[in-house]
Amino acid sequence: MPTAAIRIPGRDGRELTARLDTPAAAPRAHALFAHCFTCSKDSKAAAYVSQALAGHGIATLRFDFSSLEFTSNLEDLLAAADWLREHRAAPQILAGHSLGGAAVLAIAARIPEARAVATLGAPFDPAHVAHLVKDPRAADDALEVSIAGRQFRVDKGFFADLAGQKPAEAIAQLRKPLLVFHSPRDAVVDIENASRIFLAAKHPKSFVSLDRADHLLTQREDAAYAAGVLAAWAARYLDAEAEPAEAVPGVRVAEAGEGRFAQLVSVGRHRFRADEPASVGGDDSGPGPYDLLLAGLGACTSMTVRMYAARKGWPLERVSVDLKHDKVHAADCAECEAREGRIDRIERVLTLEGNLDDAQRAKLLEIADKCPVHRTLHSPVRVRTTLA
Repeated sequence: MPTAAIRIPGRDGRELTARLDTPAAAPRAHALFAHCFTCSKDSKAAAYVSQALAGHGIATLRFDFSSLEFTSNLEDLLAAADWLREHRAAPQILAGHSLGGAAVLAIAARIPEARAVATLGAPFDPAHVAHLVKDPRAADDALEVSIAGRQFRVDKGFFADLAGQKPAEAIAQLRKPLLVFHSPRDAVVDIENASRIFLAAKHPKSFVSLDRADHLLTQREDAAYAAGVLAAWAARYLDAEAEPAEAVPGVRVAEAGEGRFAQLVSVGRHRFRADEPASVGGDDSGPGPYDLLLAGLGACTSMTVRMYAARKGWPLERVSVDLKHDKVHAADCAECEAREGRIDRIERVLTLEGNLDDAQRAKLLEIADKCPVHRTLHSPVRVRTTLA
């Protein structure tokens, strides 16, 4: 999805650096994402979740907190919400990872437009991070904190700030739908924290286990799963923001602005992605060009067979088409005219369900070769390319 660099004036005068991940079409809603303690807007969890939400039609703003002070983080969240409200649309979804989750729970009541709140691996009590201090009795003004094998030094005032929070009260007065994500394997924030958040909240509330995830959500599939569930869950609580996407004449393909090969494909009012698999340098965020070619042939084949069976009144219940593309040596292709070099070969397997006799099946197999896309592929084709 397209991502734009944003600079947001903070409430205390410090500028916040941010990124806004947007869907290909007009967004159905806007979300605000708060990153974890010692993370950033560009951490894997923040980037993966925000980009995946954009893929579900939800524009998502992620930003860097201006300091390691919890109360300052809350003001940063309000400043980010102010920016969205003024320049795009107020955030209807608030999501936070780890300590960022604790922050969105604490601030949600002060963002009236927020319709849904989600936490990912969040501590019940922000002061939870105190147990990560290696030597709490150290005389230094800064204490050493160990998180997921990484070492950080944090000012003692940070912990005094956290001690003043009242999480149970804030969660009980949330008055917004809440979705709690947590992994039972989380070695940084124990899953007991999810239980305490869930029990403190009023309905509607939901819990989803990220059973294979680590605390930092370093695997894209875990973040994508969380974003997909979040988008589906939040949909029932959102106000519609977007008008139907403006129709594009014909087909338009444009670079997505992320990854090496990702593309945004617009066909009329439909929007989807194309990409290449990771094995050739892509992000596998959508089907590849040859996948789309095969999909077009498969869809045309199925439709053509269905139309013929319906016209004949035959008991065809369901059609499915499996396709595979290869480049093979011409000498290995018995039915091909060319005998040298390599040629493209598409294998197409038709499955016909229903009480059809052998003659009907044979005729439908013959009809499959008469679909318009099949004929196009077997006809001379000229592609004319010009500059816009």
